[in-house]
Amino acid sequence: MIRYILHRLLLTIPTLLGITLLVFCLTRLVPGGPIEQMITQAQLAGSEGGAHIKRDASASSTLSDEQLADLRAYYGFDKPLLVSYTQWLARIIQLDLGTSSRYQEPVWDLITERIPISLFYGTVTLLLSYGVCIPLGIVKALRHNQPFDHWTSALIFFGYAIPNYVLGILLLSLFASHWDLLPLGGFVSDDFADLNTLGKIRDVISHATLPIIAYMAGGFAVTTMVMKNSLMENLASDYVRTAIAKGLSFRQAIFRHALRNSLIPLATSFGQSISIVLAGSFLVETIFNIDGMGLLGYESLVERDYPVVMGLLFISSALFLIGNILSDLCVAAIDPRVRFDKGSGQ
Repeated sequence: MIRYILHRLLLTIPTLLGITLLVFCLTRLVPGGPIEQMITQAQLAGSEGGAHIKRDASASSTLSDEQLADLRAYYGFDKPLLVSYTQWLARIIQLDLGTSSRYQEPVWDLITERIPISLFYGTVTLLLSYGVCIPLGIVKALRHNQPFDHWTSALIFFGYAIPNYVLGILLLSLFASHWDLLPLGGFVSDDFADLNTLGKIRDVISHATLPIIAYMAGGFAVTTMVMKNSLMENLASDYVRTAIAKGLSFRQAIFRHALRNSLIPLATSFGQSISIVLAGSFLVETIFNIDGMGLLGYESLVERDYPVVMGLLFISSALFLIGNILSDLCVAAIDPRVRFDKGSGQ
């Protein structure tokens, strides 16, 4: 197993290099980078009464040629593409993600400040999703074509049909704006530090209720139906009928044999949830004004803050690739037929 893990980790290196190189090239080719942003700000500062500003930087920019050259050198735009990428990669190896062009702070500090918030929402969403979807899928499989199955299917498919950001806006409009039952957004209230322990717990729960529902909307339906269909398929298999014929009760055949095999499809995607746990959701965090990784990534894309974009991409891509390895380990832990052989790698 150790040899297999090391082999997969080595394979993630060229994959990660390919992803980062592709996005790095795009950041150099797409117009509207940090230098253009600073030129526009300088033009706005130098204009009178909001007059029309020309796009030609050489004609209307208040920055001199020396200042523009310094900016290009600072952001690495004065060097060939591969040279700039190699220098960026050398800093990444040293855990230096660069400096944000918007906040003028180290990218690593910006990310570590927001990781706990996204980790909280991602972990709670993951635990609730699997903690509810697996039992619900089991019950739906056992009560297939009964009223409970029909009503729950209608409910979860309704949540699946609505995008999470649309559901977030709907929940925010009803429960926060119209009925004023829950906060409009944010992670905690402004007076959070003055509350006692019980008050802080209530405050976090009240702020987290609507975003977590929006997070769970799409994945909830998929996980539930995968669990139901997988269990129904295994219940119709020969080995379950054989186990019942040998004297096991129907309940014992489910929980000793069918349930374990039914968890295999869920295990294949469990490890990949790590990247989702930390990366957050761009739109959900933006709608609810949650200062997490998702909102940071969205604002960085809008403001062309390429150091932050590349830092977030590197972290999320690395976690996703590592999650694939963890998915294989989860499958091996559930399915006894899977073995990590030296020859085939699995």
